[in-house]
Amino acid sequence: MADDKKLTTRAADFSAWYNEAVLRAELADYSPVRGCMVIRPNGYGIWERMQRALDDMFKATGHKNAYFPLFIPESFLHKEAQHVEGFAPETAVVTHGGGKKLEEPLIVRPTSETIIYSMFAKWVQSYRDLPLLINQWANVVRWEMRTRLFLRTLEFLWQEGHTAHASHDEAEEETRRMLGVYRDFMEGWMAMPVITGQKTDAEKFAGALRTYACEAMMQDNKALQAGTSHNLGQNFAKAFDLKFQAEHGGQEFAWNTSWGVSTRLVGGLVMTHGDDNGLRVPPLLAPIELVIVPIYKTDDERSRMLEAAERIVQTLTEWERREPGRLRVHLDDRDGIKPGAKYYEWELRGIPLRMELGPRDLEKNQAVLVRRDTREKKPVSLNTIGEDVADLLMRIQEDMLIAARERREQNSVRRPISYDDFRALMDGPGGFVYAGWCGSPECETKVKEDTKATVRVLPDEEFRSAEPPATCLRCGRPAIAEAVWAKAY
Repeated sequence: MADDKKLTTRAADFSAWYNEAVLRAELADYSPVRGCMVIRPNGYGIWERMQRALDDMFKATGHKNAYFPLFIPESFLHKEAQHVEGFAPETAVVTHGGGKKLEEPLIVRPTSETIIYSMFAKWVQSYRDLPLLINQWANVVRWEMRTRLFLRTLEFLWQEGHTAHASHDEAEEETRRMLGVYRDFMEGWMAMPVITGQKTDAEKFAGALRTYACEAMMQDNKALQAGTSHNLGQNFAKAFDLKFQAEHGGQEFAWNTSWGVSTRLVGGLVMTHGDDNGLRVPPLLAPIELVIVPIYKTDDERSRMLEAAERIVQTLTEWERREPGRLRVHLDDRDGIKPGAKYYEWELRGIPLRMELGPRDLEKNQAVLVRRDTREKKPVSLNTIGEDVADLLMRIQEDMLIAARERREQNSVRRPISYDDFRALMDGPGGFVYAGWCGSPECETKVKEDTKATVRVLPDEEFRSAEPPATCLRCGRPAIAEAVWAKAY
């Protein structure tokens, strides 16, 4: 355990570092209910910005928000065989209400396909009612045995998109489109590079025809499944009699998709960018982008520095009106706390940019900007402070993505690798291994048993190796596909 000031280093114990960083930066805390968490304002502020960005992206692609009940009749879950088999071990069940035993137990929402498609069946009569594009922001409950803040908890927050279409091709296009939306968000807003591709049958969503995923590499070289998008085919439509009058006549079952991301993304952000001093939050998602710390020794200096700092805040506010949506500024005017203690606190919380303003700086008509990602210091003129702050924040956002992508590639293996070397790698530093797979579930299962590594995705074309592997990583038979293998959260 780290001392009162320093975090456990990532190299010493990545898991301990992660837990300490989340707790000490006040992103979340443990709940009295075992396996649940309380999301604190610092963490919820990041999630709020994630929500806003994603919600705008969903609406730009034609989706509308709705809300569906937390409780689902138990019989609904049993209507789709693969679905009930996949989720039954994780469900929380309500058997009593109002002091009486319920006639039918209710499932606390683990996911909403069943109840949503039962409603879609009421709303859709004709091909003219399609496509139906719905998203909801909600909480879900999955009875996890081993939990970790943000990454895996009994209850978590998420969004789940659900759509109905007239054809397979339309549903497939929607599934891939939303996977692209997730990738754009993760790379553009989170500065977290991802690999996209299809899941194997063993890893796909229960009840789906096909599942696609975004996989990111964390700093311990494990994979994080950051988001998924599912082509559900007609499985749920048949289970809930979701039919429509086709344009050419006759009744047809609709084709469904579902897709979702959760507060797990906050954990992914921490593990992608954090360092031994705490968090490093990409500017676009930071509730505070710039903190101003006045430096003074005497009461007279304090008055002058605070007055100057407030003028800077006003200048940045006016600049913000010209460039809306940016420059979320906080002035740390707390008295009785040394600047060094303030620096430590804001670094721990990952605020992207710090402005130091002392008497000598004021004499030179300047301030000093300090980047959280590189800790580089740069004096800037107060005459151009708005432009300089905005430009530097943009550069930080871009540089964080570049650094994360370079780290991923440095820890990815694309050359031919023997199974023995693969096992040694997974027992050691880990990473992403691009290698062949014969398509056999037995090989997939054996690799997992031997190494705890799984096929994260069968990567999309842009991520595949220039020379695709010819043989299976484990058995040596001809490969039917290239797979990305890794240990995962």
